[in-house]
Amino acid sequence: MNSRGFAIFALFMVQLLYGLNYTIAKVVMNENYIKPFGFVLLRVAGATLLFWLVSLIVPQQKIEKRDFLKLFVAALFGVVINMLFFFKGLEFTSPIHASAIMTITPIIILILSAYILKEKVTSLKIIGVILGLIGALVLTIYGKSARAGDNVPLGNLLIFLNAISYSIYVVLIKKLTTKYHPFSFIKWLFLFGLIILIPFGFNDLKEVQWQSFTPYITFSVLFVIIGATFGTYLLNPLALNKLKASTVGIFIYLQPVIAGLFALVMGADFIDALKIGAMLFIFLGVYLVIKKPKKAN
Repeated sequence: MNSRGFAIFALFMVQLLYGLNYTIAKVVMNENYIKPFGFVLLRVAGATLLFWLVSLIVPQQKIEKRDFLKLFVAALFGVVINMLFFFKGLEFTSPIHASAIMTITPIIILILSAYILKEKVTSLKIIGVILGLIGALVLTIYGKSARAGDNVPLGNLLIFLNAISYSIYVVLIKKLTTKYHPFSFIKWLFLFGLIILIPFGFNDLKEVQWQSFTPYITFSVLFVIIGATFGTYLLNPLALNKLKASTVGIFIYLQPVIAGLFALVMGADFIDALKIGAMLFIFLGVYLVIKKPKKAN
């Protein structure tokens, strides 16, 4: 597998972990084991510990002083605002709706990467984004969940703001990935995020009744920390190092597919021809975006 193939595989794994994360995290919060902001603090604290432990055994690059400000801003958008709005929004809306709303991210990334990173936007990429968006919107409209939200409009708004914040984060770290290996800067990214998050989630985390955790809840919390946080935040920069930011963004269209299939397995949704067609649109859109243009002879 070449470096570009590995980057695409890494992106798929990121969306798989995120897609499962919607339903798993929702269960933990719905059953009042951990409140949203406490869950965010626990998630970031656990991932921060893992990143710093790994940094002890892998080669490190020295971060230039001027780049620490960039890391702080990236942490603000990619760790703090992103996660707080995501978990609070997920508390009020359904996993399928949340994952589908995130499909606005590729469009925001496409605009930001063209304007800030000066990435070339081809007609094939635009077509791919539109096809993926159509498929994602169909899943949004027709997707059902057995877990009704308490305040769906508010939850959807918070998820939308989370999507904007995440888009800004992806564009911000693009240049850092060409300069540093992910292990060299992600530990700082999460440390900054953890410091900012402590006032938001400390009280919620103090209220957690750890002895009440079932084996499934324990597994769910560990999955969110290790898989959906440590794993995804490591794999995303690795992919960004080899692919354009707009290409990384289009893979988010896979989240409604994965979330929908997981909801199906959990008995929270059903499959039909319309949804199969919507998923095919999404996969076709992803293919067109990652497809390399033919070189002129």
